[in-house]
Amino acid sequence: MAIKPNTAFLASYQIYVALFFVFLAAPLVAAGMFAFNDSQFPSLPWQGFTLDWFFNDSEPKLGMFHDRRLLRGLYYSFVIASGVSLLSVFVGTCNAFLFVRCKFPAKDFFYIMMVLPLVIPGVILGISILLLASNIANGAEEALSLDLDFLRPGIVLVVLGQFSFITTITSLVIIARLKKFDASMEEAAYNLGASRVRVLRTITLPFLFPAMAAAGIVAFLVSFENFNTTLFLVGSEAPLTITMYDRMVKVGSTPVLNAVSFFLMIGSALLALVSILVQRDKPQT
Repeated sequence: MAIKPNTAFLASYQIYVALFFVFLAAPLVAAGMFAFNDSQFPSLPWQGFTLDWFFNDSEPKLGMFHDRRLLRGLYYSFVIASGVSLLSVFVGTCNAFLFVRCKFPAKDFFYIMMVLPLVIPGVILGISILLLASNIANGAEEALSLDLDFLRPGIVLVVLGQFSFITTITSLVIIARLKKFDASMEEAAYNLGASRVRVLRTITLPFLFPAMAAAGIVAFLVSFENFNTTLFLVGSEAPLTITMYDRMVKVGSTPVLNAVSFFLMIGSALLALVSILVQRDKPQT
């Protein structure tokens, strides 16, 4: 006999869920609202609607699309996130085949080591990677007179630093997809004379593509908004998160930062929607 939930309990639960989503959404709504406020300060009272914080080309209301420093930070963030996404998906796919298809000693230990970066604070990762890279670069320069400039703070080191933990995310996503794969499809292709490369290209990878695309989008978003690890590895090519932090420290909160936040919220939402769409199973025909 099914037990009906208590009416008062159900109402309380619904109120709790509503308040929870209000708590999550309120800061985002506030940030988006002040991006359109015709005021030099992101605060009430409302002074009127404006798009100046996006498109105005002169001070004191210099819009984000005319702010060279913000645009430069946006460009560096895009370059870094693209590099991290591509590397993470490639290595994550290799990890998926390694941990799902292969048997080797201490497999569980290495799986735990792969997952471990997710539970290490980003600050610790950033400091550790910076120290390791700097010691290697300094040692190579002193002992071999080699200038390993890519191990100095800069875009390459930021990509490597973010890659160290974002690859775990892509690996887990692709591993979950590969575990659902019916290996008999590959066996049938082998029996028909297909080579390993052709089977991989025409059967296995197309099956994995939704997970690979979704993992790539998640990796891009995580990389784009990363701050803790990036802060210790960045050089003169500061990505957007570091640029916004520096602007906040030196100038304080301004509506142009709200405009950037609104722009990123819309972009993130669109990418998340794409991620959902590519993972939907196609209807059987």
